[in-house]
Amino acid sequence: MIIDSPRIINTIHREKKFVDAMITSHKISGIISDNRFGVRHKEVPSIFLTHQLRVLSGNTTWLSSKLHQNIILKFNECWVPDYMGTSNLSGELGHVKGFESSIKYIGPLSRFEKKDMPMTYDLLVILSGPEPQRTLLEEHLIKELKSCKGKVCFIKGIVETEQQRTEFNNIAFYNFMTSTQLETAINESKLILSRSGYTSIMDYAKLEKKAFLIPTPGQFEQEYLARKFKSENIAPYCEQKKFRIEMLDEVKAYSGFKYSNSQTNYNNLFGPF
Repeated sequence: MIIDSPRIINTIHREKKFVDAMITSHKISGIISDNRFGVRHKEVPSIFLTHQLRVLSGNTTWLSSKLHQNIILKFNECWVPDYMGTSNLSGELGHVKGFESSIKYIGPLSRFEKKDMPMTYDLLVILSGPEPQRTLLEEHLIKELKSCKGKVCFIKGIVETEQQRTEFNNIAFYNFMTSTQLETAINESKLILSRSGYTSIMDYAKLEKKAFLIPTPGQFEQEYLARKFKSENIAPYCEQKKFRIEMLDEVKAYSGFKYSNSQTNYNNLFGPF
């Protein structure tokens, strides 16, 4: 955090200058900042969107959380994409006792829609995240999936100029998929194998899927979420190096992700504007 602080501060200054210019040149009645610290203005109602009321960083969680909370307090409101109450997705990340701020829980956000489609794949693998961990997991999974008997769709998570598709035995490999293709692939898959990032979790909840989670090593939030869903009997997980193909059978004992389609009062939500 200390090493990266100059870049963060410079980014915040650039964001503030951009917002000042926008306020001057346009009739802006409100701002919704998707986790952008400098996207706010004192003369315009400004909303901060995040699920990280607590930022996990190991031994420095208290410090990273305090810094983030101080930034949130500079906004008029904070919208948390999760459910209110104990049956939620973010756990202690998005539910902090004693944090004095105007918080609204707006429900999970996902670009996808649940569709009644025939099951095309027994397993959908979705890779993502920083290198070298993405490549390490890809190589490990390919070795393990050689003994998989079902039909597999394997998305490597490598964004390139053109989509590439190859096949090996029962596995269809893609370097990446568009949002529309990914929505279809998830809806058509019996089981998902992926990282445990919060955006992915919200997607699985919206599409009500079963998943096996492998958190990115060293990413405290993903590790926490994976432990949370295992303890709640929603989805199993294991460490990256320990994954074996037979572990996928554990999913049968878990409930999978569910979605509560709560009605949002938009008059109340957009009240500050």
